[in-house]
Amino acid sequence: MHVYFLDVGQGDSILIKTPSDKIILIDGGPGTEVLTELNSVLPFFTKKIDLLVLTHPHADHVEGLAPVTERYAIDKALITGVEYENEYYEEFLSNLSDDETTVYFANEMTDFSFDDGVFVDVLYPFESIDGRSFDDLNDSSIVMRISYNDWSVLLAGDIGKSVERELVSNGAILDSDVFKASHHGSKNSNSSYFLEAVSPNIVVVQVGENDFGHPTEEAIRNFENAGAEVFRTDQDGRVEISLSLSTSYLRSQFP
Repeated sequence: MHVYFLDVGQGDSILIKTPSDKIILIDGGPGTEVLTELNSVLPFFTKKIDLLVLTHPHADHVEGLAPVTERYAIDKALITGVEYENEYYEEFLSNLSDDETTVYFANEMTDFSFDDGVFVDVLYPFESIDGRSFDDLNDSSIVMRISYNDWSVLLAGDIGKSVERELVSNGAILDSDVFKASHHGSKNSNSSYFLEAVSPNIVVVQVGENDFGHPTEEAIRNFENAGAEVFRTDQDGRVEISLSLSTSYLRSQFP
């Protein structure tokens, strides 16, 4: 299984290729950089995305997905369905409704399995939040754990410490080899108690030039104290992690 943390600037976009070449895309980052990244990673003849996930509809996660849905056929889409006024979100939802896409609304019972042994399990939201509005949209983010053989990758969107606390107290299975830093390494996420539960070997921070101080020194310190090796897309470019049936990682960076 190949996991690509795409270099889309100050935003998130993660591409997963399963051993049988199924394509999973989580978020699309800001702008159209995601299309350039997909062109670099996927064979030119790829015309379909098997599972498309929008963790939450902030522009730095959804803006790139509208052009993605215009270029690729989407088999399945996973969204929260939260209420939020955003032109990119509205265009994305409109494109999904025009396509022959099966749309799923996330809750902790949602899971997807592929015939090559890749599993996608939703850990949060605990119940459907379709149609709801949030004071802090970040805390509506889908949290998912992708596993293959004995490997696992945890993606938690932009959740803050309150949701991290809920996940830990509810006994969610968080232990993962690879963790995408939440909210681009914000000080309002990535708490030490959450990282203790995740226990990652590798943390990837998807971040670009920004005025928010991302990633914060506190977050980086928490990652390192958890024993993780840290990669940053603003410094390392696109990061690829290949997980095989063996017990070793193949790590590549593409500046």
